[in-house]
Amino acid sequence: MIMRKILTLMAMLVVVAGMSASERVVLTLDDAIVRARVRSVNAAVALDRLRTAYWQYRSYRASLLPEVTFEASVPSYHKQYSTYQNESGEYGFVRNHYMDIQGTLSLTQNIWATGGTLSINTSLDYLRQLSGERYNRFMSIPVALTLNQPVFGVNTIKWDRRIEPVRYAEAKAEFLSATEEVAMNAINYFFNLLSAREKVSIERQNLQNAVRLHEVAKAKREMGQISGNDLLQMELNELNARSALTDAESDMKSHMFRLRAFLDYGEDVEIVPSIPGEVPAVEITYADALEKALANNGFSHSLRRRQLEADYEVAKARGDMRRIDLFAQIGYTGVGGEAGEAYRHLKDNQVVEVGVRIPLLDWGRRRGKVKVAESNREATRSNLRLEAQNFNQDLFILVERFNNQREQLAIAVRSDEIARKRYDTNVETYLIGKLSTLDLNDSQVKKDESRQAYFQALFYYWYYFYQLRSLTLWDYSDSSPIEIDFEKAVKQ
Repeated sequence: MIMRKILTLMAMLVVVAGMSASERVVLTLDDAIVRARVRSVNAAVALDRLRTAYWQYRSYRASLLPEVTFEASVPSYHKQYSTYQNESGEYGFVRNHYMDIQGTLSLTQNIWATGGTLSINTSLDYLRQLSGERYNRFMSIPVALTLNQPVFGVNTIKWDRRIEPVRYAEAKAEFLSATEEVAMNAINYFFNLLSAREKVSIERQNLQNAVRLHEVAKAKREMGQISGNDLLQMELNELNARSALTDAESDMKSHMFRLRAFLDYGEDVEIVPSIPGEVPAVEITYADALEKALANNGFSHSLRRRQLEADYEVAKARGDMRRIDLFAQIGYTGVGGEAGEAYRHLKDNQVVEVGVRIPLLDWGRRRGKVKVAESNREATRSNLRLEAQNFNQDLFILVERFNNQREQLAIAVRSDEIARKRYDTNVETYLIGKLSTLDLNDSQVKKDESRQAYFQALFYYWYYFYQLRSLTLWDYSDSSPIEIDFEKAVKQ
């Protein structure tokens, strides 16, 4: 019985220890990028924007297709007084008490070429008199063809057909660029933590060396081989190493928290970033990068869309200077006491109406709006040219930095190796009394700086690499465009 209790207690302690222990995750750079594209808040925001653009484009496409509508009042009941005018011109009131049921089925199609609408309608009205001489009446319109056409106004449908596909292409390209920017953020957080962990490792090693050298210095002082000042310097080095380690550990925890939050890990997860291995051997030319950026990046679509929108505003201002609307309807109608009679002995039903609105005196207000729209269009063109120049310039600088960064990375790797070997050699040289304290401290500083410079060079290489992917939407590792199934992404 006692043994059973002991085993139960031990099992409970194991469970509690397992619950309290933090999960350790060894994370590669590729794993961090993949998880960020799926789990980060930035990725969710980019996907929400894509969904909005997708449904906006779907709504536009639906507006080009025929629309079938049914309208009805079932029923419309009236019991009230209404005014009427008799033959002598006098007004009076008459009591109305009736019920009316109406139903209309229509098929409407926008006319792309002219901007008007064409519809085919069929309707049936039923009237039931509820007081006096009670009776039923039906009125039918078996078929009616209706045209609504602005004559001089702007053709909004034509402009939408130009603008909306460009807007959607821009949104898709911006989504792909946003996913690459998510990768850039992941790279930033990943290398911040990687550098911070390496900094902790460096400071721990420095502390061990400082403690060791301090003990050696004490022994040498007792033998009179070093001065008291050198001993105090070794003690100060140890204190500084302890302080640096504390700061490095605090900094590492801060970067750990940021990366965990960005990648949607729990607070009990300890992330151990692994140093990326070989970098892709890629050489990029400015001409090639510019060609891909202009073909794929959302910026080129944005330039086109904004230019079209400026042209549309000018066309709309000119169309508002005078307005003529044409309304025409032809069809047949019939009436009867029964529903079947309403579809016999049909008669023509025709309506033609032309509405005109031409300002005779507006003191130049409409013409002024045209001039404003034209001025805005010219300003837009100038801004677009300036933005294009800045885009090309930034892309050129980025390509140059990326191509240079591979050589910088190779230099940083070699410098790190040399600095570490030099420091290890200087420690041994100091122990045998053939190196000064200042020279030893200098080699330690150079070692630490070289290690951090290596991680900085590695970070910039990957950051520039994904920044180029974001601008060109081209995967230089596989030599293929960056593409996804947008329908699947939106509906997931």
